Amino acid sequence: MSVRVFAPAKVNLTLEVARPRADGLHPLQSVVMFADVGDVVEAAEAETLSLEIAGEFDAGLAADETNLIMRAARALAAEAGIAQPRARLALEKNLPIASGIGGGSADAAAALRALNALWGLDWPLARLQPIARTLGADVPVCLAGVPAYMTGAGETFEPMSAPSFAAVLVNTLKPLPTPDVYRRFDVMGLGRYFESKPPPVWGDSASALAALSAIGNDLTAPATALMPEIAEVSQALRVDSRARYVALSGSGATCFALTASAADSEALADALQTAHPEWWVADTLLTGA
Repeated sequence: MSVRVFAPAKVNLTLEVARPRADGLHPLQSVVMFADVGDVVEAAEAETLSLEIAGEFDAGLAADETNLIMRAARALAAEAGIAQPRARLALEKNLPIASGIGGGSADAAAALRALNALWGLDWPLARLQPIARTLGADVPVCLAGVPAYMTGAGETFEPMSAPSFAAVLVNTLKPLPTPDVYRRFDVMGLGRYFESKPPPVWGDSASALAALSAIGNDLTAPATALMPEIAEVSQALRVDSRARYVALSGSGATCFALTASAADSEALADALQTAHPEWWVADTLLTGA
């Protein structure tokens, strides 16, 4: 028996970030949606617990106990009272590493889902969420996999309604670790004060686009300071009339453009890939709810 689970890319459409709390974490508010491109995690019956990694971006990833997938497996086994967990885990790594679209967190969430089925636990997502929170701030929302409004330091969220968006994701294939971006954010003295707000209400794409433009992404400046190529990618997207809105996702370095249709996103992606064959470019659909 084996179980395959899709681990979609997470796109932060907005990101407000405050100055760090006493514990060093940054309060944030962010609207996230999930794409139809991503990694794949498979769990199969085996005599031991192991992890294999393949795919376009497998280089440099450790298939050992430090990997977030293995940590997820151990955490679920401990919670379920499984003393000797057994599974052959396989990761098909299709998303760039350290790219601001939640790849590692999505993989951990997919591993929880896959092993929940393989081991016959059949726990509801609500029971898996406490485990997800021990693995990283983004893992709980990736486990839910629906449009959501993230708060706290990212570990809490509330599902929200949002229209679907045709989109293009672009990454220069240079990793940008999230801790580095937050350190630069602090050095630059950035951080807004914001009152806690409920999830936004977007009745249609027009109201959503207006809200996105008003909020933006507070990590754009520090991320661009560390990786000036982000500005080049953003400009390449903005000069194309098919792009309705362009921004950085999360801490970067992936940028995204929202378009009016799947045909526009496909054409825009093709044009960018032709002009910049060295970049990772993907046309996708951000699924609404």
